[in-house]
Amino acid sequence: MNKRKSILDNRFVPILFSIVLGFLVGAVFLAVMGLSVGTAYGRLLNSVTSLKGFSYVVVYAVPYIVAGLSVAFSFRTGVFNIGAEGQFVVGSMAAAVVGILFPDLPKPILIPFCFLAAMFFGALWGIVVAVLKIKWGINEVLSMIMFNWIAFYLSNFVAGIPAIHSDGSAEATKNISANASMLLPKDFIKSVGLCPTANWGILVAIAIMIIVWLVIDKTTLGYELKSVGANRFAAEYGGINVNRSILTALAISGILSGLAGALQLMGMGNRISVFTSQEGFGFAGIVVALIGVSNPFGVFAAGLFYGALIYGGSKLNLVGAPTQLINVIVGTVVFFIAISSIFQFKGLRRRLQSKKEGKKA
Repeated sequence: MNKRKSILDNRFVPILFSIVLGFLVGAVFLAVMGLSVGTAYGRLLNSVTSLKGFSYVVVYAVPYIVAGLSVAFSFRTGVFNIGAEGQFVVGSMAAAVVGILFPDLPKPILIPFCFLAAMFFGALWGIVVAVLKIKWGINEVLSMIMFNWIAFYLSNFVAGIPAIHSDGSAEATKNISANASMLLPKDFIKSVGLCPTANWGILVAIAIMIIVWLVIDKTTLGYELKSVGANRFAAEYGGINVNRSILTALAISGILSGLAGALQLMGMGNRISVFTSQEGFGFAGIVVALIGVSNPFGVFAAGLFYGALIYGGSKLNLVGAPTQLINVIVGTVVFFIAISSIFQFKGLRRRLQSKKEGKKA
């Protein structure tokens, strides 16, 4: 009981406190602009609590949940996967290419084919960075940032290939085949009253959440990866192959980010535009992982929360509030989470120091 209480106190309470502070800071900004805090936040709440609104939240949340699980997995294994954005991009483009070039494959075959293509290229993007780190000691953060931009321009190049590019004037790919789409039947959507892009991607996200939890907490592989993340030198001393663990961690994290890209495409986008800037799904995954304290179930809840903010924030302009308010709230939440982590770390150091002094005495 005490252990559970300690976990709650040390991990989730600071997160909830940071979220409250984020909304308080947002309220201050609204008040300074002369806008009604109650009206703005009321609109935000109303837009996500109706059945149709919540279905939008779920659709928006799915890629954030899976991208967050990707980053959380790498966090738990001691690797900072800032390359989730690039892995997301190559995964979505791989799924798009398969969905465009093989339109006649039956749905039960084409959808898994798209998933596999996205997972393969997402993993490849992670593995290359891991090899650069293992073989030549190249910092993975720098490599991932560069590979994000490579993915960005590679996606634009592939989108311009005649067989992939839209037949119209749009600067985008063709739409993927209907057999690659994950949308729910239109009649079902209308009868229930869901949003037009309602799809079964949330079921995939739930399955991935459970798998990540099982791998991290219930398998030997997860124990080895967490050991490397906790203390690389102690893990190596204990006989764990650290280089292989880093390679495995980045490959699995890449698989998840690539799959997040496929889910966003097949569940909502249906095509990929020629980018003018990075969309930020992978970077948002970092935020979701932080809010969810890198716990798979926490990340799932954080992804839904983030999806609610993004969708609800898009409706703020209806009451005269700027949609950028959501960025203020999210940025403030992350800022206070970072501060709380610093205080927790200092508190842990003080406790360890006092224990050492007690033993000496």
